[in-house]
Amino acid sequence: MIVDIKVPMFSESIHEGTLLDWKKKAGEHVSRDDVLVEIETDKVVLEVPSPQAGVLKEVLKQSGETVHSDDLIAQVDTAGAASDAPRKPTETAEGVAPAKTAEEGRQPSPTVSSQTEEQLSPAVRRLVLEHELEPEAITGTGKGGRITKEDVLTHLETLASTPPQRSVSEFVPSEVEVKQPITTLTGERDERREPMSRIRARIAERLVEAQRTAAILTTFNEINMLPVMQLRGRHQERFEKRHGVRLGLMSFFAKAAVVALKQYPIVNASIDGDDVVYHNYYDLGIAVGSSRGLVVPVMREVDRCSFADIERQIAQFAEKAANGRLSIEELSGGTFTITNGGVFGSLLSTPILNP
Repeated sequence: MIVDIKVPMFSESIHEGTLLDWKKKAGEHVSRDDVLVEIETDKVVLEVPSPQAGVLKEVLKQSGETVHSDDLIAQVDTAGAASDAPRKPTETAEGVAPAKTAEEGRQPSPTVSSQTEEQLSPAVRRLVLEHELEPEAITGTGKGGRITKEDVLTHLETLASTPPQRSVSEFVPSEVEVKQPITTLTGERDERREPMSRIRARIAERLVEAQRTAAILTTFNEINMLPVMQLRGRHQERFEKRHGVRLGLMSFFAKAAVVALKQYPIVNASIDGDDVVYHNYYDLGIAVGSSRGLVVPVMREVDRCSFADIERQIAQFAEKAANGRLSIEELSGGTFTITNGGVFGSLLSTPILNP
């Protein structure tokens, strides 16, 4: 029986995702719940598991391609047996292609420079045709040098930002003789360009949007943290032995924030249309930085959490953020947010609201 593998249904705020590297190849045996591929959205990374055991019959969407909810991306044959090796490039859905000659067999595999329009995905081919581009001039970052939609957009941005070449004669009159060449720079001036991940692209989009649309006010207050530092020093070792986690500053910040929010409920409220909605619970967003970008997972009912509970949850959030394993539910519904810029050596910092 052939089982279709489809993209999971995204939440309302997520419209599309990008396929990351496939964990299995066509022809390989897969077990039930084996992760076949991961999909990166602008908020989280989703895993697509195999619903049944069998053989990955066909991969219909390649790494780097953009997909939407319920798109068909692969098929698993539950009655098939694992082949000795992944399907060879010469095999097609209709059968085995004719054997190549010895001369053809010595040719190198296709690279970016040899990709034709027929070898491009539909989205990439449409962009190439619309903008009259040459595929050979585009650097592919997909699997095996494949040109992705993001590669084409990056190429277009480069073309738009590159000024037209002008000859020296346009600037220097013909009768003027240039006797001494201008001193040139001899140091290394390398540049590296790479496409942004969906998470970083969404962060950039939302932060710029907030600067245009949000009413942002910053005020600074200074307090004496010495009593807290002394308290941590006295109890740090015993706290860590008992709870298996270090006693950090974020648990103090979270508890202090809850005390303040209880005293000033309007700060813990939100606006819905013409109404102010007061929340009698305290779900704090904790800003967590990772190599993938900044995310704000939400810690629920912090007023009922102990210091150890808070420190454990923060450590779990940091690990999940680094591995792209945070769920949509963990990123939604906060009533107040804490960002600790001190870990970056900052003395003062101005936050930018996330719309």
